[in-house]
This record gives sequence, structure tokens and C-alpha cells, in this order.
Amino acid sequence: MTQSYTRAQTLPALLAQRIAILDGAMGTMIQRFKLSEAQYRGEGYTGPDAQYARFKDFHKDVKGNNELLSLTRPDVIRDIHERYLAAGADLIETNTFGATTIAQADYDMADLAREMNLRSAQIARAACDKYSTPDKPRYVVGALGPTPKTASISPDVNDPGARNVDFEQLRAAYYEQVQALVEGGADVLMVETIFDTLNAKAALFAIDEYFAASGERLPLIISGTVTDASGRILSGQTVTAFWHSVRHAQPLAVGLNCALGATLMRPYIQELARVAGDTFISCYPNAGLPNPMSDTGFDETPDVTSRLLHEFAAEGLVNIVGGCCGTTPEHIAAIGQAVSDQHARAVSAGPFYREAA
Repeated sequence: MTQSYTRAQTLPALLAQRIAILDGAMGTMIQRFKLSEAQYRGEGYTGPDAQYARFKDFHKDVKGNNELLSLTRPDVIRDIHERYLAAGADLIETNTFGATTIAQADYDMADLAREMNLRSAQIARAACDKYSTPDKPRYVVGALGPTPKTASISPDVNDPGARNVDFEQLRAAYYEQVQALVEGGADVLMVETIFDTLNAKAALFAIDEYFAASGERLPLIISGTVTDASGRILSGQTVTAFWHSVRHAQPLAVGLNCALGATLMRPYIQELARVAGDTFISCYPNAGLPNPMSDTGFDETPDVTSRLLHEFAAEGLVNIVGGCCGTTPEHIAAIGQAVSDQHARAVSAGPFYREAA
């Protein structure tokens, strides 16, 4: 029996009526705070949920573990969410890109993954509730990143059959993440920055497994990453092949993010919009190419990125737009303004759209 959506029930109608705005980069904004190792451990934060003492003597450096900040510096994560919401974002992603046991093992913090996801979702939930109005509801998007390991590609050039992670390890890690994100208040789940379709399939399997166990179904967004001018994701699939590999999950939206700026991403978004006619399309590119001399580390200013995404909207390609690496609340505000007078991409009344509706 088909399950109906229990959260974000108004989102499909919103996507059919207008282009929704996703937030921008979390990492870029965290870098602006220039936090020290001690601050990553929680020094200087005196809120009621301060956890500095818990990590003060942790045996390994944790600077750069952005997901830990949901525990040690929730004020920073809250501030970033609220800046994006104030800029007009309809959807904000949780600070959980690397909050799996697999990714956190690099910091010897795998045992904290569930707590990171739960707390991150709660922080985003509170921010969305603060900014939501009857006319402009805000949605928490539970972010599931790709993990730093790949199930399809050998880490050893001398042993093509070698793998440093398998499907079952990925499935278990993603299941824990999904469970905590939903418990923490996520409205939507997003499997994002997909460079290996097998990793994504493990995430989608875990999500479906959780939906079956919980009796609850949340809208799903799937976002792949075309890594270069070959038009393929890292594990070798074209955009069309990628879509046919994941369409069984019946996502509310499918799209592309990261790796490329909007200019280079355009032909692949066009291809995806053509083949996924019964599914909403999302697009959140980087702010152009990396530029260490820039304030954000990327080339494009808000006016450039917003102009490019306006062109996508005018061409009828997108239903959700936002930003990935190098984008800021200023980018998101400009993007929102640039697409405000454009119609959302028309979606045929196919099985996924009917399911979402």
C-alpha cells in the first residue's frame, strides 16, 4: 500500500506554483567565523547546552569537523540558518553533510553521528518555526551527504577490485542518520552531492527501509554531482543513466549540485529536465570556479549567480534553486529576487507527482 506524505504536505503544491528557494553553502558561512580549534571544541560558548568540557581534552584535532558545531557551537549554526531564512530561503538544509558514522570515523567521532543529526535537525526546526508564516512556510531539509568513501571505485590503483566500504556499511550508516533527522524534525530528506550512484542507492534503500518501519513517508530530493566536462558523475554514469538508476525511489525532485558553476552545469540540467518530465527539478550550483582571492573562495558574486539562475528559470528548467559552495545569504537573496517573476517548470502528472500530491 502506498504511503502518503506526513510532513511538508504543502510543498508539492508550492513547487507547482512557483520556484522555491533553497539555502546556500553551510561550509562557506562557517569559514567566515574563523573558528579556532578551541572554539570547535566549544570554548567561548556559554549557552545552556554548552558542551566545551565534554570535548576539551579530546585526543584528536576537531577543527574542520563542521557537524560537531551543532553540539559545541549551536549558536553559529542557528545564526547561519536564520541568515538564509531572512534572505528568503524556503528550504534550509541541516548541518549534517558529514554526519554519518563513516564520515565521522575520520575524527574518531562515529559514536556521535546520531546525536549530531538529531541536534542539527532540532536547530534547523527551531529556525524554520521562527520564520514560518501561513503565507510562507519554511521547510527543514535533512541532508545526507555522500560520505568520503565510495562503494564503486577502488582506493588502490593497483587493485581495481578493492573497496574501503560496502553497501551494508553504507546502508546502516544512512539508516541511523535518517532516523535521527526525522526524529529531530526534518520535513524533507535530501540525498545530495552524489558522486557514486551505489552510495546513493544505499541511502535510498535505508530511507525506504525507515519509511516502511516507521509508517511515515517524507518527500525526497535526490541531487547528483557532475564532476567535469565529461557530463558524468564520478562513478561513470551520464545524467540520464543516473536518473534511471534512482527514479525507482519516486523522489519529489531530482537535480544537480556542487562541482560546477551554473554556466557549466546548464547542459546537464537541460538533460535532466528533459528526461525527468514527471518530477520537479532542483539546481544549486557552486558560485562559479574556485578563487582563493575571493571572500567566499569562489568567483561569482551574487549578481552573477542570480543572473545565471534567472536564465535557467526563464528557460523553464527548474522548480528549486539555491547555492552550493561559495554561496552566501547575499547570493540567496539575489537568486530569490531574480526568479521571483518566473514561472515554475511545468511537471507532467506522472506517477511521482501524483504520489507527491
